[in-house]
Amino acid sequence: MIKEYNIKELQPGMITAIPVRTKRGQLVVNEKVALTGALIARLEFYGIERVRIAEEDDETTFGGEEELEPGYIPAKTPAPIKSPVLDASYSQQVKKSSEFQKFQVDFTLRCNDIKECFESFLVSGNVDRKKLLEDTVSLIGPEQTTIDIFDMLHNMRQVNDSIFAHSINVALISRMIGKWLHFSKEDLDTLTLAGILHDVGKAKIPEEILNKDTKLSDEEFQLIRKHPKLGYDILKNLAVDSHVKKAALMHHERCDGSGYPMGLTLDEIDDYALIIAIADVYDAMTAARSYRAPLCPFEVIAEFEKDGLQKYKPEYILTFLRKIAMTYQNNRIMLSDGTTAKIVLLNSNHLSKPLVQLDDGSCLDLDKSQLYIKSVI
Repeated sequence: MIKEYNIKELQPGMITAIPVRTKRGQLVVNEKVALTGALIARLEFYGIERVRIAEEDDETTFGGEEELEPGYIPAKTPAPIKSPVLDASYSQQVKKSSEFQKFQVDFTLRCNDIKECFESFLVSGNVDRKKLLEDTVSLIGPEQTTIDIFDMLHNMRQVNDSIFAHSINVALISRMIGKWLHFSKEDLDTLTLAGILHDVGKAKIPEEILNKDTKLSDEEFQLIRKHPKLGYDILKNLAVDSHVKKAALMHHERCDGSGYPMGLTLDEIDDYALIIAIADVYDAMTAARSYRAPLCPFEVIAEFEKDGLQKYKPEYILTFLRKIAMTYQNNRIMLSDGTTAKIVLLNSNHLSKPLVQLDDGSCLDLDKSQLYIKSVI
């Protein structure tokens, strides 16, 4: 017998009767899996509201949950993966959805708004910040989860990678981080506005330098490095929260003192700037550049793991890395040798190196392999 339960009613030990998927079809937990506390939390993270459970008198007998090695976060019982020819790309599914098509239109409009905002700062020194914030926040629908937002941003990559798109991305990613850190609504709005305006100083840098597709000269590079101070100068006399001003000034500072423009350390950097810094680097590294292709989120996670604890506030970066890895849980990926697979288990000690399941059903522990995730497909 199969019974449907509200997510709040689920208990460890319950057995899933059918695969549990997001509204756009991404697999979260497979069928015939014994739920654990971690799995139930994962279902909540993905915005799942109801789950069908196999009751004890069901004729089907399910095996117990396999014991996992320490350090791994359980995701689902591995099952053979369909051929890529038969199993449509998750990214393609997202791009075909009506939600994405609406997001794409609204996102483009918001980019134009931010462009006008930057220009307005230069001409009049003022702008309707309330409207700018409300329009940006409106990109997040009332029913959208954090996984939905990252899906949208990830699939906008080939559509718009302008400075203004980057500002929106940083604002939305920062807002997600703030939610994960349990910020209040008022603080989330301040953090979002800080993300929108963190690069406002670039409005004073010639476009031909910002958009140059060849190597910058030393003089051009030094000019671009002035944008945090230029942004602060634009904002300092305006009636905006001090966190917004400091985020513009400090988002390139690093906790180990290796950042710019002032070489500040952890205790000297504004908390909001510390969050903006993470969102800024993540978005910049996952964007296409004239000199390189966009990096896969897991390649970026690997870079953060390499030096994140030194350069970023530990509480913020660890929360971000864990949540962003969970965002791509169960996604199909391509490995560095061209092999396709699906992420089935996250390694909590090395999030960029999960356990993956190859198309033949076999599993590969990337933590014990020279291979790495090259792209999410």
